[in-house]
Amino acid sequence: MTEDRPPTGGDRRKTARHKPAREYLRDAVGSLFGKRPVREGTRTATEELFFDLVFVFAFVQLGALVVSDYTPQGMLRGLLVLALLWWSWAAFAWLTNNLQASFGVMRFGLFVVTGITFVMAMSTLVAFVDRPGGLYGPLIFPACYFLVRSLHLALYAYAVSAQHLARHILVPAAPMVASTALLVCAALVPHRVIADQRQAALAVTLLWLLAVFVDYLGSFTLPIWEIGIFSARHWCDRFGLILIVAIGENIISIGTASADVSIDWHLLLAVLLAMTVTGVLLWTYFDVVALVGEQALERADAKTRFALARDAYSYLHLPMVAGILLPALGIRELIQHVGPLEERRPDEPLSAIGLFGLYGGIVLFLLANVAYQLRIARTIRTIVWTRVAAVLVLVALVPVARRISATGALGLLAAVSFVLIVVEVVIADGQRRELREAGLAARMEI
Repeated sequence: MTEDRPPTGGDRRKTARHKPAREYLRDAVGSLFGKRPVREGTRTATEELFFDLVFVFAFVQLGALVVSDYTPQGMLRGLLVLALLWWSWAAFAWLTNNLQASFGVMRFGLFVVTGITFVMAMSTLVAFVDRPGGLYGPLIFPACYFLVRSLHLALYAYAVSAQHLARHILVPAAPMVASTALLVCAALVPHRVIADQRQAALAVTLLWLLAVFVDYLGSFTLPIWEIGIFSARHWCDRFGLILIVAIGENIISIGTASADVSIDWHLLLAVLLAMTVTGVLLWTYFDVVALVGEQALERADAKTRFALARDAYSYLHLPMVAGILLPALGIRELIQHVGPLEERRPDEPLSAIGLFGLYGGIVLFLLANVAYQLRIARTIRTIVWTRVAAVLVLVALVPVARRISATGALGLLAAVSFVLIVVEVVIADGQRRELREAGLAARMEI
């Protein structure tokens, strides 16, 4: 009677040497073209984080774009570029919630898209006005946008079954192609047919606005709920991470704006107030709201989950990101006021653009946060009303902020933001604890 024994290292090497070539080929093809679907509990892949890093640079470029044209039109242009960048990012958030990004074609495709998205972010500063030398700047952004969105559809074609190909690929392509055509038209037509440069610039902005409207409205009306959200945790993590990227850009703006300024008490006060406001933005989203949103998605059926993901995340997270990025305008301007001694203007108020960025950004973030809560779940109504009250207080304080120094205006904003957090902790502490414990316990079970 022979005794069974596990194969030794030599046996394994011998077996490997005699493995048929067709099996090697089959394994290689499976590794390259195989699919690994997302399941509940799937975590964010490293490739997705790499993709998100490009948006750190993109958000910095957006700030530089607005600073280069510090007017209402310049701010509108920055928001339009943000809307298209966001739509590119959100498209891949949907895709990577269907197939894992670290396996097969998806992995390779996301690396390619990351490179194109980086070029698109680089072209932000010449998206509206060309610079001498090199390629024609206003065409680079729409070309990259078309490539990113086309690759997204191509990867979706790889992900979905053949019977859903037309419904999931050809139908969504229509608004994308139309919006790209409008962007190309904006790059080539107005400055060639309109003699007045100001009117031509306005026409370019209006064409961009129409392109964003067509793409967003077209995507909203598409009857393709079967795409689905296969992991609520992965989906919510992706949107939480992009908000952290936006908050990180805010911190970068604070640091870079003060890089050439001597550190004194004026600068330290401004930086600490700016960091307080930035910290409040983080708190208001991640303290309870993000956890409740994840629980709501987990409990929803497939069709409801799609609608919640589309409305509360793809759409309502955009104004939240904009609300995080806008205050950087006022913070940059404030730090210039407390800059070098020979240029210091500590008592000078913020400009209309700076004040709108500072107060308007926080108001926009809070309103979008309230809309998100009302859309995703109504279990935390207490802090909905505190945030609405904070919006009303900030709007009422705008006339005061226009008359006082820039530091004083930021101080008022920081005070209201801090009081908001304190009030929410006091009046909703029991409900907050229950929701946080339930949300964290649910995460531990996955």
